[in-house]
Amino acid sequence: MSSVRQTSTLAIISLIAGILGWTVLPFLGSLTAIITGHMARGEIRREPARYEGDGLALAGLILGWVNVAIWILGVLAFVLFFGGLAWLGWANS
Repeated sequence: MSSVRQTSTLAIISLIAGILGWTVLPFLGSLTAIITGHMARGEIRREPARYEGDGLALAGLILGWVNVAIWILGVLAFVLFFGGLAWLGWANS
């Protein structure tokens, strides 16, 4: 007798949060996607006969990590640009 596997709720939340991280909740959504994505993958690996949805969790993780990387690069570019302008202003005075 085969039992029906249930999609992990955490995997669904991870995917939704990952999408929200790119739209409505830029940083908070991405962090939520990363946390719940890792939790979902662990849950699915611990009980593979009960849960499915590893692809959903992985998609949420990818969306979350890529968005966080873009945020970090954006902040770094901002600091380097305005830091460079400040340095040029200080060096020329």
